[in-house]
Amino acid sequence: METARNTEEENGPAREGPPPGPSGKGPGGKGPGGNGPGGQRSAAKGWRRWVMDVRPLRHRPFRRLWASTSITTIGSQLTAVAVPKQVYDLTGSSAWVGYASFAGLLPLVVFALWGGAVADRVDRRTLMLVTGVGIAVISVLFWAQSAAGIHSVALLMVLLAAQQGLFGINFPARSASIARLVPAEELPAAGALQSTVAQTGMVLGPLLAGALIPLIGLSTLYLIDAVALCFTLWAVWRLPALPPLDAGGAAGDGKAPARRRAAGREVADGFRYIVAQRVLLLSFLADIVAMVFGMPRALFPQLASSTYAPWGEGFALGLLFAAIPIGAVAGGLLSGTFSRARRHGLMVSAAVVVWGLAITGFGLSGGLWWAAAFLAVAGVADMVSMVFRGAILQSAATDDMRGRMQGVFTVVVAGGPRLADLLHGTAGSLFGPRAAVTAGGLLVAVIMLALTAAVPSFRRYTG
Repeated sequence: METARNTEEENGPAREGPPPGPSGKGPGGKGPGGNGPGGQRSAAKGWRRWVMDVRPLRHRPFRRLWASTSITTIGSQLTAVAVPKQVYDLTGSSAWVGYASFAGLLPLVVFALWGGAVADRVDRRTLMLVTGVGIAVISVLFWAQSAAGIHSVALLMVLLAAQQGLFGINFPARSASIARLVPAEELPAAGALQSTVAQTGMVLGPLLAGALIPLIGLSTLYLIDAVALCFTLWAVWRLPALPPLDAGGAAGDGKAPARRRAAGREVADGFRYIVAQRVLLLSFLADIVAMVFGMPRALFPQLASSTYAPWGEGFALGLLFAAIPIGAVAGGLLSGTFSRARRHGLMVSAAVVVWGLAITGFGLSGGLWWAAAFLAVAGVADMVSMVFRGAILQSAATDDMRGRMQGVFTVVVAGGPRLADLLHGTAGSLFGPRAAVTAGGLLVAVIMLALTAAVPSFRRYTG
């Protein structure tokens, strides 16, 4: 019977660099996983090059991690809908929904930065298990308070803050583990697989929640999420050990010396590392620019009730919110068209520029279907950007820094759209929603082109 800690013959040792291919030969050999003749013969041809590149799923550890993500993504979206719904039912106030969201954001930011440092100092599999258990327990508590009819917004906010804090520790460890589970050349494909299921969950989760609440009640959504998390724990338990690597790229014993404990100094070292590595710095700046200046979701309600009112306010609002995730899913399903590209920096730059131009087109659109089409194009561009920014984080950072890089990535992903809400909401009130959206999209394209020109090493970066 196979144990949790898989044998090296199956998974290869936890180490820096690509794991063995399915034939057991290294990436430079002549087996299916290598770059020799056998590897070339196994390259996808014809229509297969257009669809999602599923090569990373050949590696059992990554397949387990990806499968658990596929299931729990929808479960987490059920909770993401249930919490604001319950807060609004209790208070009748959208302001309290916003307060609850902020209560979750602050611990997410703090613990993502600290959790990234922890992920660089301990066995990442163990860290995922411990935090995963904590998240599952909190999901059960969400269910218990709702089922028991406890009408306490304060309790909901405390549970949400604790859940997001644990997620902030869990996510960097999970993301930083991918480079230890697949070969380096398959990192973009692995990122596309992960991002596609995340975007699919963002589309299906809320729709499923809306359909289930009248049938089974809000509290059961929390319970479904808790059950899904149990599958995640099982999948993580079956992963190989992922201890820190020593300077030579070999797995250590997972016990870091006291001077390397995860403290504020370790977090600060992570930021200094980003500043010193221009490629990493530009990958973060690219996302910040795209999200802060080019994410106009705060203006969707106003646009739906004014510009696109002839199509029906409710229908227009739903379509606007769904268009970007739908485009991202479509991009993921066709990720074979771009996931094998080697110029990772150039792909990020091009994707962010396309995102900006697509948002500009959305701002200029007077028709709802044109608006949705431009947002869908933006979603495709966002998927391409996510794939290659993720690949850069995995390949440009050393293993002992990947956790901290993923922690910063979590903060950027969580904080960027919220800053965009503030910026676009204010600009929309001053200049009108369409002018704010159009100007923001153009600003994204101009800034990204300027950054790419200023840092040639980024556009030349090859993964």
